[in-house]
Amino acid sequence: MRKKILAGNWKMHKTIAESVALAQDIVTALKAKPSASEVIVCPTYVALDRVATVLAGSPVLLGAQDMHWESQGAYTGKISADMLKAIGVTYVILGHSEQRAYFHETDETVNKKTIKALAEGLKPIVCVGETLAEREAEITEKVVETQIRGAYAGISASDAVKTVIAYEPVWAIGTGRNASPQQAQDVHRFIRTLMASLYGDSVANAVQIQYGGSMKPENAAELLSQADVDGGLIGGAALKADAFLGIIASS
Repeated sequence: MRKKILAGNWKMHKTIAESVALAQDIVTALKAKPSASEVIVCPTYVALDRVATVLAGSPVLLGAQDMHWESQGAYTGKISADMLKAIGVTYVILGHSEQRAYFHETDETVNKKTIKALAEGLKPIVCVGETLAEREAEITEKVVETQIRGAYAGISASDAVKTVIAYEPVWAIGTGRNASPQQAQDVHRFIRTLMASLYGDSVANAVQIQYGGSMKPENAAELLSQADVDGGLIGGAALKADAFLGIIASS
């Protein structure tokens, strides 16, 4: 059985003080009532170090929202894998749809970042997903396959199994809309079948595939009950401890 994995992506929200308070609330609740799922929080860069202190000794792991594929250099505004590791980061989100839409992320740069993260011992959460226009054109599988093949180019089976895939239908992110449980399951099943064709059944059956797209306490249980949905990459609902903890309880 694959362990459920729930990651809160705080995006560009929360001051350092607010981030610390939110992390403390989550840690306190999970220490009192542990979860069988793996729980991750992904604050802004400026809050990572302080949040790491709060998470120390707790069951909650620290994630980052992105990273550069180079170790250092003249890349103003970017952050390296070494910097993240030094803070205590375990997971890093790569290829998020907002990075693709607003900051020129491509399948090639996702691939470079994924290779670097793996080489440095970080666990990549590789995001894929289609826009509304692509879903309406009935090319969801084509889009997702192109993104997966691009992200995993040159990556071995032994490394691929160390990654997490997040399927995030772009049309359901922050819109209040979400894929139906069956729609989510269909794409997750397709991704697992694709991973089997690339790496074999053992890797495909081991890789965790999260759903990202307006998951909240009200719909989490049904989404998470699908055979190939192994958790969630959660945005808005992760910004309130009660909502995030409600999703965790549903897992």
